[in-house]
Amino acid sequence: MTSPGLTLDHPDRSPPLPHRAVALFDFDGTLTTRELMPDFMRFAVSRPRQWLGVLLAPMVLGYKLGWVDGRLIRAVIVWLGFRGVAAEDLDRLGHQFATDVIPKNLRDAGMRQLAWHREAGHRVVVVSGALAVYLKPWCDAHGLELICSDLAVQFGRMTGRYHGGQCVRDEKVRLAQAVLDAEPGAVVYAYGDTVEDEAMLAMADHAFMMRGGVFRIWSKVGRQQSAFSR
Repeated sequence: MTSPGLTLDHPDRSPPLPHRAVALFDFDGTLTTRELMPDFMRFAVSRPRQWLGVLLAPMVLGYKLGWVDGRLIRAVIVWLGFRGVAAEDLDRLGHQFATDVIPKNLRDAGMRQLAWHREAGHRVVVVSGALAVYLKPWCDAHGLELICSDLAVQFGRMTGRYHGGQCVRDEKVRLAQAVLDAEPGAVVYAYGDTVEDEAMLAMADHAFMMRGGVFRIWSKVGRQQSAFSR
């Protein structure tokens, strides 16, 4: 049975509709057309601090080439962009971004699939490395559970550091596992779009990777074959 919202490369292999299920969705690139953290930085960070960000160009290039860990570059960007900023001001900007910017960048295929799971009565959880300051208002508006990265606040101002670990890779799995532990026996779906989502996809009974605007069935074997074909 193919879900109404699911566009697959192999439609006949789409999973059946289970009675109890949990659907884990990455956000950036899965529910949106691209990663939105750079958009938020341009939206929320002052112009002088943005000019300082130019110094990070070599690090950003290294990240795109796979030479620099994404966790490192995100930590540096957050420190440069938000250290000392009033938490109240950043919270206001996060709500504005959730209202004005995110809706313009949603991916139709991702949102259709999310809606299908909700209509089927499944538990739907967004699991993302994105920042709670803008992702939580959006999820709250849509009635979605959220697990994501958060920023630390001290004395009403941003410290420039993450509160706890970034919700990516193994940390993403650890936090998602807490959800699954509360749903023993449920069929698990997972949706992602990058290598950073693979650990979460490996937890699922039915895993899908967004490629070229299409959700493709993903498996550890399939991932290895794709790697060899590039």
